[in-house]
Amino acid sequence: MAVKAFLLRVVLLAFSIPLAGAASTSVESHAPTGPVILKVVGDIARTNVDDEAHFDRKMLEQLPQHDFATTTPWTDSRNHYEGPLMRDLLAHLGVEDGNVNVQALNGYQAEIPVSDFYDYDVILALKRDGEAIPIREYGPLWVLYPFDQDEALLSEKMRFRAVWQVMLINVL
Repeated sequence: MAVKAFLLRVVLLAFSIPLAGAASTSVESHAPTGPVILKVVGDIARTNVDDEAHFDRKMLEQLPQHDFATTTPWTDSRNHYEGPLMRDLLAHLGVEDGNVNVQALNGYQAEIPVSDFYDYDVILALKRDGEAIPIREYGPLWVLYPFDQDEALLSEKMRFRAVWQVMLINVL
């Protein structure tokens, strides 16, 4: 009987070790401990504060990070930007299609089809040139398209979707 109990513990331990490692690489579903810099509302499957998903900087940094260098219509030079891919953020919340309404601190809003995030490597930029992006310089969060990678991204329609000072994403 003691041998069976020991073997059962070994099997349970063996299966829990890989799961523990996987959990550390994903964003926890707990409420943020730092200042909330992003709220996601609407048709989402994963929430952490009532029926919303709230994120502090640390939680967004726990998502897989992506980076690219690009010029933008609003900046003077080519910069290096980092942050999670929008498709990864939305997949984390259980969103695969539809539209999102992205709202900025200054009241600007843009409706963006989720398909954009699969057609292009759009990031929610957290950093520019290795540093957090200040509010006065389009931060702290910026839905940013890799403008230098595809000429189609330079159209007015696409530029209007690059929302800076993001504070809220409403999944429609």
